[in-house]
Amino acid sequence: MHMSDGLVDSPTSLLFGVVAVAGIAVAAWKARTELDERTAPMAGLVAAFIFAVQMVNFPILPGASGHLLGGALAAILVGPYTGALCVAIVLVVQALLFADGGITALGTNITNMALIGVGVGYAVAVALRPLRRRFGDAGLAALAFVAALANTLAAASGFLLEYALGGAGETSLDTVAWYMLGTHTLIGVGEGLITALTVVAVARARPDLVYLLRTAPRPATEVPA
Repeated sequence: MHMSDGLVDSPTSLLFGVVAVAGIAVAAWKARTELDERTAPMAGLVAAFIFAVQMVNFPILPGASGHLLGGALAAILVGPYTGALCVAIVLVVQALLFADGGITALGTNITNMALIGVGVGYAVAVALRPLRRRFGDAGLAALAFVAALANTLAAASGFLLEYALGGAGETSLDTVAWYMLGTHTLIGVGEGLITALTVVAVARARPDLVYLLRTAPRPATEVPA
């Protein structure tokens, strides 16, 4: 859901530019607790995967496009802070080298996809983590699917908030909401399936590489009387 330059006014772009800088600064600081000899190579692979899937996009409205996001996948595999950094780096490279998303819109794009999307996706995954303990791989697939769908819709909602605050386009907010939420519901279903398949495949081969599983609380053991 890349925004282009001029889709929102300058004060709104500046506001969310500050939000993005602050959020990524916090993520960079916190990511030190997530990165180790296992997470660092995985983070590179995740960033490359997100870059590839985001390059396949299609127009939704003038100045906005739709595509897979990858935020929930990144958070589940490498952690929410490292995941946010992966998505943010991809967005910066796309804007600077491929003109995919405007330079002045980087703040809104990073806020939506790297901060809101990743944060909501990871929160949903953590909330549904008991499904893995109860249903095994099927539960892991379900939580990954729902987390990815929530990630997509949350990022789209961030887009709508920014457009409501300072939309500079001629399209009404109701029309934008209809197109954005309707389109990204379908995108979210597709992203959910891809995320579920990928997470389960990695978990079966190397569960130690899945951040969500490594940080899961261990079940309490009974103390013998």
